[in-house]
Amino acid sequence: MYEATEAFSSLSQETRLRVFKLLIEYGRDGAIPGALAEELGIPANTLSFHLSHMSKAGLVSSKKNGRSITYFANTELIEELIGYLRSNCCSREGKSKTRAKGCIERKC
Repeated sequence: MYEATEAFSSLSQETRLRVFKLLIEYGRDGAIPGALAEELGIPANTLSFHLSHMSKAGLVSSKKNGRSITYFANTELIEELIGYLRSNCCSREGKSKTRAKGCIERKC
């Protein structure tokens, strides 16, 4: 539960969410901070702050390559978070008059 709270808290900030989404797009190749900062149009020191915050939350990892650092999205954690959210999907359906919209179509 703590891990989920930290991850969702970290992603609730707009810039961090944008950084994370971009890192997901880069996939297993990852991205260097300069490329991320340029593409997102944010200063390097701002990016560094957000990457540090996301690293502490377990959302990103990094690998040093000589003098540069490559960052990667922790897709395993995101899969776990999605599983956490879906684990009880529709479990109360039919027990109340209101139903989760779209839940029937997805057959959770």
